[in-house]
Amino acid sequence: MSLALIKSRALLGLAAPEVRVEVHLANGLPAFNLVGLPETAVKESRDRVRSALLTAGFEFPSRRITVNLSPADLPKEGGRYDLPIALGILVASGQVPATQVDNFEFVGELALNGELRAVKGILPTALAVAQKKGKLLLPADNAAEAALVSQLEVRAASHLLDVSGYLLGQVPLPLAEAGSLAPEVHTGPDLADIKGQAAAKRALEIAAAGGHNLLFKGPPGSGKTLLASCLPGLLPALDEEEALQVAAIDSITRGFDPGRWRQRPFRSPHHSSSAVALVGGGSNPRPGEISLAHQGVLFLDELPEFARQVLEVLREPLESGEIHLARAARRATYPARFQLVAAMNPCPCGHLGNSEQSCSCSPGQIQRYQGRLSGPLLDRIDLHLEVPVLPPEELWKPSQGESSQQVRARVVQARQRQKQRAGKLNAHLSAAELEAGVPLDSELQQLLSQAMTKMKLSARAAHRVLKVALTLADLEEHKLSRHHLLEAMGYRQFL
Repeated sequence: MSLALIKSRALLGLAAPEVRVEVHLANGLPAFNLVGLPETAVKESRDRVRSALLTAGFEFPSRRITVNLSPADLPKEGGRYDLPIALGILVASGQVPATQVDNFEFVGELALNGELRAVKGILPTALAVAQKKGKLLLPADNAAEAALVSQLEVRAASHLLDVSGYLLGQVPLPLAEAGSLAPEVHTGPDLADIKGQAAAKRALEIAAAGGHNLLFKGPPGSGKTLLASCLPGLLPALDEEEALQVAAIDSITRGFDPGRWRQRPFRSPHHSSSAVALVGGGSNPRPGEISLAHQGVLFLDELPEFARQVLEVLREPLESGEIHLARAARRATYPARFQLVAAMNPCPCGHLGNSEQSCSCSPGQIQRYQGRLSGPLLDRIDLHLEVPVLPPEELWKPSQGESSQQVRARVVQARQRQKQRAGKLNAHLSAAELEAGVPLDSELQQLLSQAMTKMKLSARAAHRVLKVALTLADLEEHKLSRHHLLEAMGYRQFL
């Protein structure tokens, strides 16, 4: 047979579209042509495949070889097509039966001696193959990652000879296993270790329970960063679907790490980061910090020090929970359902309102500093809280208060109530879902209307106040009432 067809997968963002590797052998002068929009690493597979086949003891056909990666308009990159191309040549030249490759999809890079090397993006590939109810054969170093998809049959091999031997029925390839995964353990600071700051701890609990965004404002040394780093310890462990989403993003960026399984991400980019670093991009769009923080926490310290155009790109993903990247040749969509926690000083010197030290900034400097944050961005942050500096005498007292584990138990219960009521967290409710699911009596409607007038709240801000009030009611296992709404309004005082 002079024509072979091998199934594989490309990688386009978090999608893994099917690629058909078509190999044709024809008479004529020996040549190896690779078509189908391959980039440099794919073109170089010609030399890797030739060397791997020869060193493994196979015959490399002295004929005109044409390899087409279909669909032709889909960009192909990386070494993941080495194994499918090599198998295509073996099938087309009759060294491996064609019927044996139809049941599998193949992904893997070849070394010159025929060994199989791991490739990035295996988890999105495995999820796509499982959706089609197929089977996957890949390098042994990728086996544990692909086996996380429990409904997928995964076979792994270390050498091209093992693959050919399995297809010929001579060598068994056992089913891949996920291996040992690290238990979900929070290693960050504990709320019980933080002295004072009862209001800030209360805001953290509310943010964790409802998935709300949070802004701390206070002088340097008041503990804003320490408080923010406690938030992951208040959040419940990722369920399997969420953990697979986080692992898939890791798979295409830094590689899957079993030690981070079911752990919520905590990302803290420097304020000099560009918009591309934050949301992702490049000629071949890659995930940015907001996608790496998916299902976790994005902490922006010194918020006004970020360039304004950088902060403005957060507005869309804060609403939609995903980011759409469009470049000249490619488009990609990445999830970005994160909790934003930000911290800022009240003025350039940082001591405005500090009872322990006087502020040296002029009114104009303070206004320009705070004006670096746009109203629409602040509108999307549910909780705004002043964090004062602790008096010196408080620093030497033993810390008192609940531990993160105790608060986390209440957070888990509140989240369960929200999931049972609406199928999602309060922070993710649309305006229509909020109004339909939480009918307000005339007293609460009047109170909210008065607050919108006096506090000059937009409709979006009013809905966010209502979401926070609903979370407060969930924490108390109580029906939404007046005091919940009043407390929620108190978290938008300093705007």
